[in-house]
Amino acid sequence: RYASQPEILRYAQHVADRFYLHGDIQLNTNVVSAAFIEKSNLWELQTDDGDCFSARFLVMATGCLSQPNWPAIKGLDVFEGGLYHTGQWPQQDINFEGRKVGVLGTGSSAIQVIPQLAGQVESLTVFQRTANYAIPAHNRPLDADSIAKIKSDYTGLRARAKNTPRGVALLKPQRLAAEVSRDELIEDLEWRWQVGGLAFLEGFSDLTLNPDYNAIAAEFVREKIRTIVKDEETAELLCPANYIGAKRLCVDINYFETYNRENVELVDIRSNPMSAIRAKGVTLQDGFYELDDLVIATGFDAITGALLNINITGKDGRGLKQQWSHGPKSYLGLAMAEFPNLFTVTGPGSPSVLTNMLPSIEQHVDWIADCLEYMSGQNFSRIEASAEAQESWWAKVQEAASVTLRSKTATWYTGENIENKPHVFMPYVGGFHVYSEICKRVVAKGYEGFVFS
Repeated sequence: RYASQPEILRYAQHVADRFYLHGDIQLNTNVVSAAFIEKSNLWELQTDDGDCFSARFLVMATGCLSQPNWPAIKGLDVFEGGLYHTGQWPQQDINFEGRKVGVLGTGSSAIQVIPQLAGQVESLTVFQRTANYAIPAHNRPLDADSIAKIKSDYTGLRARAKNTPRGVALLKPQRLAAEVSRDELIEDLEWRWQVGGLAFLEGFSDLTLNPDYNAIAAEFVREKIRTIVKDEETAELLCPANYIGAKRLCVDINYFETYNRENVELVDIRSNPMSAIRAKGVTLQDGFYELDDLVIATGFDAITGALLNINITGKDGRGLKQQWSHGPKSYLGLAMAEFPNLFTVTGPGSPSVLTNMLPSIEQHVDWIADCLEYMSGQNFSRIEASAEAQESWWAKVQEAASVTLRSKTATWYTGENIENKPHVFMPYVGGFHVYSEICKRVVAKGYEGFVFS
């Protein structure tokens, strides 16, 4: 049902082989700077090994969750054991057998890695600050009939996916929780829990808008956690207090069941803070925890982190960091004023992380490719988002978020997991299908909001 990392990697390699892409890709290379040169109307890029490249157009496809966030905890550099970040996992297998392992974090990455580690290690200590909701994935091999059914309707599936808020076929709520009884709502939630996966909140379109109906869904999941986890104190620590769906909803494979194992311990570092990492373990307020290995699962500097890790300068030497010091304003998540001929793929202000990323990426890449073809046909060599269009779109992004429960929750959607990052809602919550139509209308009106020369 859900592909593993090796399968996804094999597919990516297959695509690169089939379309002869290797010759156009330079791997293991970090771009450290990108500067727009007014005189030549070109972008000049420099890599960490000193190579320089020039290009008329620059497309930043740096990913929304590709810049790992390492916690600001004293002593990371002195730990003598194995130190691993879930976002930078080694390609080679790691032997955790017989070792005392700690995991810092209980977000999406941790929820995936914790059950996998628990069966290998001597002991597993999970350091949790904030509990998160997770829905069972019910992962399983697909039978031949299921695979044949999917393959027989690829065109239809993709067309339906493009007409949904999340870019996923079948995920288009048709009802309001306000229109049904509490019993009917709970019955639907139970059915979706048994089915598993990210469709859990997709039965009703107002579950992430109305706090009262959201509370019913949240308590439903908390009761499931209390039923699964045998130790009452541990179960309560694992019960989230925030709105369900306001943060990215996780899916799991035996995550909560893992805490019933004798070799797994949950430590609440909100009430028992971690003060330092030592050579042989970690020090908390209540004492020292000896560890052989420490897995950091503290997520990413999302959406803007990878972009701002590059020194990008536009017109008049204006830096992107300066431009985004109060929030990452853009036009449609595709381009920024003052940065000519620069495009972003699923940038801030687009649906991006609130959707199935592949349809969002494809939609952006198609839009950019069509735009470049249009420019070639019109003999234009320069494109830039207007400041007015950018301000107008950014206001729409914030307005759309303001009516949802997501705007009332501290999450990486708002940059609150990163110190000194502006706290603004970055993705567009209006839905993939709505956003795609907006982009089409922009093109139909002669690329409204863009300035060509």
